[in-house]
Amino acid sequence: MEQNNRRKFIKKIGVAGAALMAGQSVLAEGIPSVTHFLKRSNEFSADQPIRMGLIGAGGMGTSDMTTALQHPNIQITAVCDLYKGRLEAANNRWGGKLFMTNDYMELLKRTDVDAVIIGTPDHWHMPISIAALNAGKHVYCEKPMVHSVDQGQKVIDAWKKSGKIMMVGSQGLSSLGNEKARELLANGVIGDLNYAEGFWARHSPEGAWQYKIPADASTQTVSWDRYEIDKKHAFDPLRFFRWRNYLDYGTGMSGDLFVHLFSSLHFITNSLGPTKIAALGGLRYWKDGRDVPDVLLGSFDYPQSPQHPGFDLSLRCNFVDGTSGTTYLRLVGSKGSMDVKWEEVVVRFNDNPESDDPFMKDKAKEAAAGATMEARKRILPPREMTYKAENGYKGAHYDHFGNLFRAIREGGTVVEDPIFAFRACAPALLCNDSYFQNKFMLWDPINMKLMG
Repeated sequence: MEQNNRRKFIKKIGVAGAALMAGQSVLAEGIPSVTHFLKRSNEFSADQPIRMGLIGAGGMGTSDMTTALQHPNIQITAVCDLYKGRLEAANNRWGGKLFMTNDYMELLKRTDVDAVIIGTPDHWHMPISIAALNAGKHVYCEKPMVHSVDQGQKVIDAWKKSGKIMMVGSQGLSSLGNEKARELLANGVIGDLNYAEGFWARHSPEGAWQYKIPADASTQTVSWDRYEIDKKHAFDPLRFFRWRNYLDYGTGMSGDLFVHLFSSLHFITNSLGPTKIAALGGLRYWKDGRDVPDVLLGSFDYPQSPQHPGFDLSLRCNFVDGTSGTTYLRLVGSKGSMDVKWEEVVVRFNDNPESDDPFMKDKAKEAAAGATMEARKRILPPREMTYKAENGYKGAHYDHFGNLFRAIREGGTVVEDPIFAFRACAPALLCNDSYFQNKFMLWDPINMKLMG
C-alpha cells in the first residue's frame, strides 16, 4: 500500500522531482562536491621598524613572538618571565643581547620597546595591559582579554585614553576560513541563520593542561612572590606551571577554548553577543586537583538584532575524548549549513537530502538517464562546496600579527580591538559563572553589562 502511494505521488511530481527528493546528482558523472581555493598575498608593508617586548615567555607567548618575528622589520629587544628557565631559553633562542627581567614594569620603562606581547596567565592580562597602555606601548594580549567581566570596561577605557593600538589574540579572526564564512553568510548562501554549534575535543595530557613541570622548579627559579595577585598560597609548582587548572589564574575550558569560537562566530555574523547563558558539565576524568571541569556544555541565546536573525548556540568541550584535536564551528541556516575552520569552509545544502528508499533511488536513476546534459545541470547544483586555503598560505596567526603591525605603522584599526574582544570573552566567562553558580546568566551585549 505504501509503495503504491509513493508511485502515485511520483507520477504527480515527475521524474525530475523524484531525483530532487532522492538527493541524487543527475549528472551522468555526478557532482557531489566542488572545491574552491582561497588565496592571500601575505604581503605587509615594513617601512617602519617595530621593537617588541615579550611578557610571559611560556608556550603561547613564545609561539606569538616566533610568529611576529616572521614579519619583516620586527625586532625583539626584551623578555620578562617569572621562571628563570624561560628567560634562559629566550636568550638562547633569540640572541644574547636581550634585556631580561622578572618585573614587567622594568620592561615597560624601556625606550627600546614599542609594543608588547602579553602571554601570561589570564589573571595578569588586565593589569599588564593597562600598565602597558599607560606606558605608551602598543599591546598584543592573548585571549581572553580579561579574567572576569568586571575588568572589561577598565581595559577599554585605558585603551581609548592611550591612543595606542591594542589587539587581542584570537587568531582565527584573521583567517581565510573566517573571512570566507562571513562573505558566504552575508550573501545568503545558507539562508537565514537559526542555529550554531561549536566543538573542541582534547585527550592528551598536554592538551588537557597537564603541562610538564621542570625538574628545577623551586622558589629559587620561580618568582612566586610576583605570581599571585591575591596572595593565598605557598609555592606550588602545579599552580604555576599548570595554571589553567585553577580559577585563581585561568578561566577554564570556556575562557581558553570557547572564546575562540565566540570570536569567530561574532566576526562571521557581526553579532554583539548573546543575552542568556547556561552551562552544565563536570570533572569526569582529570581528577588531579584542578578546580575546573573537563567536560563543559554551554547554551547561548542570541536574540534577533539589526545584524542577524535570532538563533541559538551550543558549545561543547571535552578533555576526555579520543577524537583529540577535533574542532569546528558550524552555522546552520534555512538553506544549508557550513563548517568553519581557520583554513577551510565546507558548505552543505539542505535541498538534496539522500534517500534510502529503493523506489526513490530507481526513479532518480530514470531521471538521470532521460535528461539532457543541460537539463541535468539545471536540476541539481553541487550538494557540497569546499573552500580551502591554497598551499603556501602562512596561516591566521601570521595574518593576525600582520593586521597588528599594519595598524601600528599606518594608524589604522585591528580586527580584534578591546571592544570586540570583550564582547567575545564575556559570554565565555559568564558560561563559567553559570556552571559554578548553577543559574542562568543574563548579559546586555550592547552596553556590555551583566543584568539581573
